[in-house]
Amino acid sequence: MSEIIDCPSPNHDERTLPVTMIVLHYTGMRDAASAIARLTDPEAKVSSHYLVAEDGQVMRLVPEERRAWHAGKAFWRGITDVNSASIGIEIVNPGHEFGYRPFPKPQMDALIPLISDISDRHAIEPTNIVGHSDVAPQRKQDPGELFDWELLAKLGLALRRPRHGLADPHWTPGGFLLALERFGYDVGDGPAAVTAFQRRFRPETIDGIADGECRAILLRLLLHREGDELLEPKKNV
Repeated sequence: MSEIIDCPSPNHDERTLPVTMIVLHYTGMRDAASAIARLTDPEAKVSSHYLVAEDGQVMRLVPEERRAWHAGKAFWRGITDVNSASIGIEIVNPGHEFGYRPFPKPQMDALIPLISDISDRHAIEPTNIVGHSDVAPQRKQDPGELFDWELLAKLGLALRRPRHGLADPHWTPGGFLLALERFGYDVGDGPAAVTAFQRRFRPETIDGIADGECRAILLRLLLHREGDELLEPKKNV
């Protein structure tokens, strides 16, 4: 893993939960300098543990033992204080507001060993390596549909999208939301939850409508929530 530069943020407090998650964000600002300025501004009251620049430079803003303020109001698999339970990583990208674009290779090459190291040290399951949109579907879109979750999955660092053995269970729209809630999402806003699921597991079509393909993907995820073939063995990275 490349050298990490310390760029301390004052925006943190005490954790109340053990670390069991990694939450990935994009910065959603025009450039890295603007993002760093905001994440270290005491008036902004936001922060993350790490920031990964487009050229691959990694910065540490908050020590891992502290609770960074990156997720806001969020929920995942019964956890309501996601900030206390997670490590937050900001990935420099202008986001949907300022010209969303693919994440460059040097950036991904730096992000992968960072995620691997954190998940090893905290024994974080790949199923709990998630996007901001997964934990806050009503408010957030990041890291978005261009983020390469498939690459992480191939390395055993994220849950793999099911592509085989798919069968539509023909759930009603309400049934799909119940299943999505069981999987871990906050479904208080149904279309937003479906959209977040699509960004993560069916990014080629994001319309907030739970069609047969979405139903089949979610069923497969639920059937294999504890692991087996949807989790690749973790690679050395």
